[in-house]
Amino acid sequence: MKLEEFNYDLPKELIAQEPAEPRDSCRLMMLDRKTGEYTHHTFRDILDEIRPGDVFVFNNTKVIPARLYGYRKETGGKVEILLLTPKGNDNWEILVNPGKKALPGQVIEFNEHLSCEILDKTDFGGRVAHFTYDQDFDSILEEIGEMPIPPYIHKKLEDNDEYQTVYAKYKGSAAAPTAGLHFTKELMEEMKNRGAEIRYVTLHVGLGTFRPVSEENIEEHEMHKEFYSVTEETAEAVNLAKAEGRRIIAVGTTSVRTLESAGQSGKLQAGSGWTQLYIYPGYTWHIVDAICTNFHLPESTLIMMMCSFAGKEHVLNAYKEAVRQKYRFFSFGDAMFIR
Repeated sequence: MKLEEFNYDLPKELIAQEPAEPRDSCRLMMLDRKTGEYTHHTFRDILDEIRPGDVFVFNNTKVIPARLYGYRKETGGKVEILLLTPKGNDNWEILVNPGKKALPGQVIEFNEHLSCEILDKTDFGGRVAHFTYDQDFDSILEEIGEMPIPPYIHKKLEDNDEYQTVYAKYKGSAAAPTAGLHFTKELMEEMKNRGAEIRYVTLHVGLGTFRPVSEENIEEHEMHKEFYSVTEETAEAVNLAKAEGRRIIAVGTTSVRTLESAGQSGKLQAGSGWTQLYIYPGYTWHIVDAICTNFHLPESTLIMMMCSFAGKEHVLNAYKEAVRQKYRFFSFGDAMFIR
């Protein structure tokens, strides 16, 4: 399949620059993946979609303030780095900008409490660096780090919590699982009142989620790795629901990726590991029955995932309608429920 098959025209003014307030007041498009029919709603109308026994699976990762500004110890040149993945022993995979001069042995200082030394290069153009600090690492990040909002959002965050789900728990992501940004605590309580089960998985979102696909033939694209974890409790709940014919509804592409990665046997396996699962048309689905998601970038692996789930023609037709109706797109944008 060709990359251009997953393109669509999006006026720049439809890229949302700030979240809806309140979170659950955004718009919601319902898409029937069998017929391609779509209807327009507000996000709180998701309550009317709930069937008793539905299992909603959320990704409870927490975004860290992963963007740091420092300077090269030798020259004083300014540097911006992005923490991507912890490698253990205070080593991190990072992105460095400007990166050409970030050679092994170079030291970057951020303040009197934090510095790092470049150890190696990575396959994707990043670096591995060792961090040295004399205070609590997380506290330093909270003090001097910035939230790594996507490159298409140009407005500065008024509050870091704007780019954090209300149920975020385990630190480790360089990007938010943005479908979850629409949910409030009150909405989630009402979902339970209507008979839905709420379950959690953890997948730490890497910046690879924004890496464009450069190969003309999409099958040749190499997917980035991300770390995930599934608890025994979630695995049991999902497997029981599947056995009883109840729906598994993934909130966001990261929940999809976790459930399908750990469910390749047809049953969800508890445990943790790294996934490089790449879902595009032709993929055989194992666990997920419905998806709550945002509107994704043209030619991205995320729109390919949606096309795999609901059919390319249905998805792209729905996206064209969303553009006509002036929906808001991407991380802070409106939502879609595909069933």
